[in-house]
Amino acid sequence: METHAAATFLAVARHGSFAAVARDQGVDPSTVSRIIAALEASLGARLFQRSSRQMVLTEAGELYLSRLPGVLEELSRLRDEAASLRADPMGVLRLTASVAFAEMCLVPLLPAFRATFPRLKLELLLTDNNLDLLAERIDIAIRLGPSVRADVIGVKLLPTRYRVVASPGYLAREGKPHHPSDLSTRDCLMLSLTEFRSRWVFRTSSDEEQVPVAGPFYISSPLALRTAAVNGLGPALLAGWLVAEDLRQGRLVDLFPACDVTATTFDTAAWLLYPSRSYLPRKTRGTIDFLLAQFRASALSLG
Repeated sequence: METHAAATFLAVARHGSFAAVARDQGVDPSTVSRIIAALEASLGARLFQRSSRQMVLTEAGELYLSRLPGVLEELSRLRDEAASLRADPMGVLRLTASVAFAEMCLVPLLPAFRATFPRLKLELLLTDNNLDLLAERIDIAIRLGPSVRADVIGVKLLPTRYRVVASPGYLAREGKPHHPSDLSTRDCLMLSLTEFRSRWVFRTSSDEEQVPVAGPFYISSPLALRTAAVNGLGPALLAGWLVAEDLRQGRLVDLFPACDVTATTFDTAAWLLYPSRSYLPRKTRGTIDFLLAQFRASALSLG
């Protein structure tokens, strides 16, 4: 069986559109259409009913879809077992992560990754959207949040500690707030996610306080929010791994170092996720071990 054609069918069935799959794969919709047509010809059965308004699976398509993931899984396992006889991991590993986390925490590791796995090609899919690991043929995802879904395997890569930071220039101009509640009278820099737009929660060993916050700027990108803070536009709530170097270099100041801070929950982390399966490819296992070792060594410096 031609696995590329089968994987393309799987993507079309999940997206319901040739055009959507073509965009993801960087090809013309006609290429996807030809792949599906050739697959149907080889099977001797029509897999999709097509119209100008929608695309639905036929009965044969439904049957093919129900069996296909297991078949692809077994083929992948057999291929990986054969490849594992080689000394070094090789092939292509697809890893997805958020743009900010990748820029600050993954890209600096690329020289060490290349030295460790000279025969392995790494494809980084950088997006703040949660891609479907199976449909997108992703080997590893790094997600930020309090927990992981039950349909994937998750390993905590790095605990996330949020900090309220501001630039020395801002503090010289506006003065340093003495208490978290002082922020309710300041123009703060806001991440435009729903949970981050209206209040920050501060916790000490003896107390927890919700502080209403607002400001003139609501920014969807944590990287842009960090830049705005460095440029003196106001206090911002940002992950420790994002501002660790700024704090060390004095570009930003931690306003309340004795407090834990969050906009959602205090139990947040960067999670390393991969699809649940009985056999883990050598390239995936090696990359997981590499990332865990690198992040455990740098956990203190990343905040």
